[in-house]
Formats: sequence, C-alpha cells, structure tokens
Amino acid sequence: MSQGAMADALGYLVPVAVSAATAWLLLDWWVDAGWRLGLKGRDMNKPGEHYAVEAGGVWVLLGAAFGILSYVALDTYLSSDKGSVEYFAVSQVLVLAGLLGLMDDILGWKKGLSQVKRVLLTLPISFPLVVVKAGYTSVELPLIGVLDLGPLYPLLVVPVGVMGASNAFNMIAGYNGLEALQALIITGFTLLFALKKGIVDVIPLLLVMAAAILVFLRYNWCPARVFPGNTFTYGFGAFYASIVIYGNFEKFGLALFTPYFIELALFIRGLLNGVYKENFSKPTPEGCLKPPYSKHYSLTHLAITVVEKLKGCAGERSVVAFITLIEAAAATVALILL
Repeated sequence: MSQGAMADALGYLVPVAVSAATAWLLLDWWVDAGWRLGLKGRDMNKPGEHYAVEAGGVWVLLGAAFGILSYVALDTYLSSDKGSVEYFAVSQVLVLAGLLGLMDDILGWKKGLSQVKRVLLTLPISFPLVVVKAGYTSVELPLIGVLDLGPLYPLLVVPVGVMGASNAFNMIAGYNGLEALQALIITGFTLLFALKKGIVDVIPLLLVMAAAILVFLRYNWCPARVFPGNTFTYGFGAFYASIVIYGNFEKFGLALFTPYFIELALFIRGLLNGVYKENFSKPTPEGCLKPPYSKHYSLTHLAITVVEKLKGCAGERSVVAFITLIEAAAATVALILL
C-alpha cells in the first residue's frame, strides 16, 4: 500500500474508531451513573414496571463529534491542510442539539419544554451552518426542480431545514431500537448515495455517525438499558440536515424522510379528531402491543395493527422491524431513482 493510500485509510479508520470508542466508554459509564443519579424512565411498551436510563443519545453525539474532530486533526497534521470549516460547523450543530435535547430529557417527559419552545429552540442549532454559509444556493426539490435561492438559502432555508429535520426525526420514536435503526438506515443509504454520486466530503461525517449509532444499539436494543431521548432525535435530525445541506442533495434527503411525512399526516389527522397522539402502545400481560386509539394517528400504531394481523401478536421487536423496513424501502427507491 502506498503512503498516500495508507494516509487515506487512516483518515477514515481512525475517526471511526475514535467515534465508536468514545460512545462505548461513555455509554458503558452512563448505564450505571444515570441509574445512580435517578435519570431513568419507564419503558411504556412493556407490561409491568420496566425502566432504562434516559438521555443516552448525548454520548452518541459526543462520540460522533470527537470522531469529526479527529478527522480534521489528521487532515491538518498529516496533509498540512487546515481542515474544513464545514466539519467544525457540523460538530457544533451536534453539540448544540445535544444540549437542547439533554435539557428536555433532564427536565422530564411532559414536564420539560413546551412543544412550541422545543420547535423554536431548534432554530439556533443551525447557526454554525449559517455563519459559515454552508451549502449551495441552488437546490433541487421534488416536483419543483432546481431553484437558485441566493441569500435566502443560508439565512432562511438552512435554519428551517435544521428545525424541520430535528423535529421530524423526533416524531417516530418511543420503541426500543427504533430511533437508532431509523438513523442507521438513513445514514447507510446516504453513504451509498454519496459513493454513487462522488460526494466524498460527507463520507467521513456519515461513517463516524454510523459507528456511534452501532455502539448505541448494543445498549438500546430490546430490552433497552438506555433510552436515546430527545438528545438523540434532535441531534441526529439536525446532523442529517447538515449533511444534506453540505452535500447539496436536498431532493434525496427529503425522499428519505418519507415515513416522517406520513407520520406528520397521521399526526394532523389526530389533531383534527381532537387527539394529540402519543406513539406508545397498550402492552398486554403476554407482551403483545395494542394500538392506544381506535384510529391510527401514528405510523407506530399502523405498524402494530399490520403486525398483529400478520403474526397474531405484535411484539415490540416486530413493530420496530416493520417500521425499519418502511424506511429501508423508501431509501431503496430513492437510491435507485435519484
């Protein structure tokens, strides 16, 4: 292997290792520390009293952030490059999103920030991208085509995009492994898309995030020992918006969020019926899940009904697998067509 090829390999492998190791060490510590501190929440989709440590997503974000910084460090010291300012912006987005999510997680479910405050506070998360003028002013959107938005792009589209993605990704949640698997599918297919299109700048960012998520799944898979919390959902949503903006593939990014548009439509249906829905199910003593409402106001409720008809009993793992398949199907179609 040539010296250049070895440097390139190190440039990818070291940040991935740093991201995974950081997430692993911190999550391993947090399983005990969070429990001792009383930062635990009830697992609503299991019969009886089952609890897991809250806010585990903050360590995923920190792992990814340190992975990004290690990539910049290698780039700086091995190639005399001063690194990419966009990489620093993405790492700051992760930290800001983590702080907002952690605040909400610590204050407590239903006792933290109001829904309006949550939405509004996701706007400042985008500021690192705004100040470095990340992305391109010309965007390609479904059904519209290419638009050149000029200064409106960094000043309006970027904040709205980050706010929308961070809040949207928070909508399909509440089941062991669900958020992490959704994020992993989105990250993995975006990595394939980047390789297909030659968008190499986003590849290191996607790899470090995928590494941190894989580690987190070890603690979050059913039965979960750690919940991701709003820390993870806000953080990953903001991260993915940053990647889409940086790579200039808004059309593909929106296509991958197809399940979240379906979720939004079902959520609005609930509001029109006087129901502010929750994703949680009604678990039976046997461990089967039942929809909490007579109508479907969430993709999770629809998944429970479909799995129950197919298998007789809608177990939590099967419901998560069904929703993950929907995301994978949307991502596959987007990858083929776009």
